[in-house]
Amino acid sequence: MDGWGILRALGGGALIGLAAIVLMLANGRIAGISGIIGGMFAANRAEIGWRIAFIGGLMVGPFAAMPALGGVPAVTVVAGVPALVIGGLLVGFGTRLGSGCTSGHGVCGLARLSRRSLVATLGFMLTGFAVVFVLRRLLAE
Repeated sequence: MDGWGILRALGGGALIGLAAIVLMLANGRIAGISGIIGGMFAANRAEIGWRIAFIGGLMVGPFAAMPALGGVPAVTVVAGVPALVIGGLLVGFGTRLGSGCTSGHGVCGLARLSRRSLVATLGFMLTGFAVVFVLRRLLAE
């Protein structure tokens, strides 16, 4: 990764942290994407506005940043549709099993020094490392 790529990654991380802080200060809510999306289907309709605005910002943000970044980097997806569907379902299952997602536990929970979030984040990371190891080392042979 070149110097510009490192700066973009640091800037993106800082913006994620800033968004989490602003959401906590403004609404008293955790910026966990699974909880935000799940809450859109709950009975409490009074909170749907900020949830839609947050998710909308996630989708519009990259397009808003394109002029400053000189476009969008090329992305190549090497997995097929079945692998993507299975991966998405496994992520959803893991999110329910772990009572939250990587953004809720890894960004917000660790910042609040939550032991539960530390355990969950370690579980996410170790599982990810194991899957990459198996797919790249054991199944590639």
